[in-house]
Amino acid sequence: MDEPTSAITEKEVKTLFEQIDRLRKQNVAIIYISHKMDEIFKIADRISVLRDGNYIGTFPANEIDNDKLIKMMVGREIKEFIPKTDAPIGEVVLEVNNLCRGKHFQNVSFKLHKGEILGIAGLVGAGRSELAECIFGITRPSSGEVIIRNKKTNIRHPKDAIRNRVALITEDRKFTGLNLKSTVKTNITIVGLDELSRLGVINESKERRVADKFIDQLKIKTNSRNTMISSLSGGNQQKVVLSKWLQTTPEIIIMDEPTRGIDVGAKRDIYLLMGELVKAGKALIMISSEIPEIMGLSDRILVLAAGRLTGEINRPDFTQETIMRFASDFSSGNRI
Repeated sequence: MDEPTSAITEKEVKTLFEQIDRLRKQNVAIIYISHKMDEIFKIADRISVLRDGNYIGTFPANEIDNDKLIKMMVGREIKEFIPKTDAPIGEVVLEVNNLCRGKHFQNVSFKLHKGEILGIAGLVGAGRSELAECIFGITRPSSGEVIIRNKKTNIRHPKDAIRNRVALITEDRKFTGLNLKSTVKTNITIVGLDELSRLGVINESKERRVADKFIDQLKIKTNSRNTMISSLSGGNQQKVVLSKWLQTTPEIIIMDEPTRGIDVGAKRDIYLLMGELVKAGKALIMISSEIPEIMGLSDRILVLAAGRLTGEINRPDFTQETIMRFASDFSSGNRI
């Protein structure tokens, strides 16, 4: 089973684990691949660790703890796995007013500030990704408005969003984030080709410099800029996706499940990058199904349920119970 819980609800995870237990009692052997440490310790009898394609070792689950496991996975000790970077919260850079799109979401309103990480939580099917795609111009709203830097903006297409310094890291990097038949270099530079071209001709030396810059800055593990993107690990592919959008110098970055299906080392690298971005004055929206992640990084959390904004929670009031209560509340919104 390879990452079987990456896109299912907590209730469905419980059902899956019940089935795994039933299979185990029938003497079925199971290999369970996951980056979620709590799941590994909950169901595994033995744990095998791989790092950078190398076998590190196999250990009885009851003889190893979370910290030792992470150290073996990343090759170093990590004292604070989800670091929260303090950044000054500035003026409003994005305002969404009563945004609706058919049955997907209705009357969603919120403000995003410079230097802020705004988390968006909710169960699968709550309308989180649909909201992000609508703000970015992949789809169009049936009503409502989007205001960017105090100016009402009509975003009809992603190119309009890019022109307004908005970026979207999509939920599924393989299908909507990358060109898997191309190289690392091409995937990094593809969105910003206008800046690398003159009269329709790409300045190849400039393109190489841009690719090398991001490979170095984001510590992308690749043999060269000309390596096929499909050969990279999930974490390094995600860093390429981030590089692609950072090249456009965005001021508002929407991240939809930015750490899904990547190893703990790459996760921490992305967390640290997010901290650097808000310290530089960027505004981030992070959609995540991992409650520890969204609680650890966000300054505020919005919760969606069945397409409606049911809760807004400030950081001092974050609890898993509060988030889940709003995520299963299909009534009108509440603010804490």
